[in-house]
Order: sequence, then C-alpha cells, then structure tokens
Amino acid sequence: MVAPAATSPAAHEQRELVILTGMSGSGKASALKAFEDLGYYSVDNLPLELIPSFADLVQQSAEITRAALVIDVREGGLRLDRFPVILKKVRKVLSTRVVFLEASEDAIVRRFSETRRPHPLGRGETVIESIRAERTRLDPVRNVADILLDTTKFNVHDLRAHIVAQFEHGSTGKSDRNLTISVMSFGFKNGVPADADLVFDVRFLPNPHFIPEFRKLTGKHPKVAKYVRQFPQTKEFLDKATDMLLFLLPHYIQEGKSYLTVAIGCTGGQHRSVMITEELKKKLGEAGYRVKAGHRDMPR
Repeated sequence: MVAPAATSPAAHEQRELVILTGMSGSGKASALKAFEDLGYYSVDNLPLELIPSFADLVQQSAEITRAALVIDVREGGLRLDRFPVILKKVRKVLSTRVVFLEASEDAIVRRFSETRRPHPLGRGETVIESIRAERTRLDPVRNVADILLDTTKFNVHDLRAHIVAQFEHGSTGKSDRNLTISVMSFGFKNGVPADADLVFDVRFLPNPHFIPEFRKLTGKHPKVAKYVRQFPQTKEFLDKATDMLLFLLPHYIQEGKSYLTVAIGCTGGQHRSVMITEELKKKLGEAGYRVKAGHRDMPR
C-alpha cells in the first residue's frame, strides 16, 4: 500500500489574494500595514503584468496562504484599463477580492496638505485637478471592486479596526457587523454637527439644567442619568430609536457604508443628549456592533 504524499499545513488552508487599490490619500499604505499585521504576505505597487504570476506563486507556495498587494494610479491609465481582464484570469487560479479605498475630495486635499506630499499625478495641476483625473483613471478598477470602503471619517485606528473586522481569521467579508458607528452628543445652540448622518432631537425630555444640583454636572453623572432615565418617555424613545437603528444598520452595510455618525442633540449638549448617547452606545454594542461615543459640547 502506498502512503499518501505528505502535504504542508498550508495546503489545507483556504488561500486568498486581496488586491488593495483606490484613491491616493485614501489610506492604502495604512490598510496594507493592517493586512501585514494579520499575517498576509504584503506587496506594494506590484506591476499589473505580474499579478497572474504572483497568484500562481501563492497557490503553489508551501508557506504563503494569504497575500495582499497594492495597485494604484502609479500604473498609468492605459494599463489600469486592462485590470478587469487580468482579474478574471487571476480568479481562475486563486480566490481573490478587490478592496477599493476612497474618500471625499475635501478629505484627500486635507490629507495631502497635512503630509505635504505631492499627488502622484501632480505635474503642474492643482491637487483637486489631480484627484479628479485620478478618479477617472481608476474607474475600470472601481467598477469591479468587491468592497468599496469610504475612509473619509476614518483615522488610522478606525481603518485598521475595520480591516481587522473584515479579514481576521479568513473572514469572507460578509459579516453584518462591518460598520463603525459613532454616537455623538451635541448642543443645538452650537449647531448641528456637519458630519452627522442621522440626527435625533431629545429636547422633548425634561431638562436637568433647571435643577440646581445638576446644573454643573453632565449626563454621565449617575444622578443625572438616573433623573433622565426615570421618565417613561425616555425609555420609550430609547426603545424606538434602538429598534429603528437595528433595522437601518444592515441596509446601510448592504449599500457599502462603513462609517455612520448618529448625532443626539439637546439644548446645550451637557445632560440629556449625553445620557442618551451613552445608552445608545451600550444598546448597539450589546447587539454586536462596533460603537464609540463622543460628546462634542460636554466640558472635558
């Protein structure tokens, strides 16, 4: 009887290639570093012509089972037009996902200003002109992407958390929890937050400001929170707001939204909105979502 051929541990693992691409200034370098930390063999700026050979290498390697590589506008517009054909060829060899990072024009301009680095297409054009030209060149790549990730509201840590949530332990990327939610309290007297996706007005709740012992406290103080929580309309609002958010969130995720800001407002942003923000954070966290709370107008 012939003994079965020995196979390496890697041969039994699901092999995967992630092609990371997108706009300059959208965070591709930080994302690639996150993949590297997850154990992906990582390559930056691999020429398009070499991607099929790289996929063959990963498929046959005894050591590499997951790899991530970056392609971007440095390839040149004409070469990027060939990407969909190359991708189809690669997918015959290896399970492959394309992650396209993008951000708003204002965010990209700000990031280039902060780093003082020139745009890759900047040959006399303004940064805005270069960004718009880059979007056009990257259209063939964006159109075949599996994941569109808008990093406008992400910092480096948010981006890393999102990558880890989607790709740790060989995730298929189809989890219904790949969304970062920011619940923010604010005071209407200082204006509605410009980056709010959803706004709730809780000025209908009794105001602790008019109780002398609460005036210098905030909604995070147990006594203030207990006072606001005692009213039946508080519980009813929290239940209904939570139900609505739990209904909406999977639909936002399905549409590719990766970051959601929920703003809770009262008059000054000190008491009611703070307490409600903390409660919503707790409820959404218990439902399995990644949530952070912030208080724009609350004293530090």
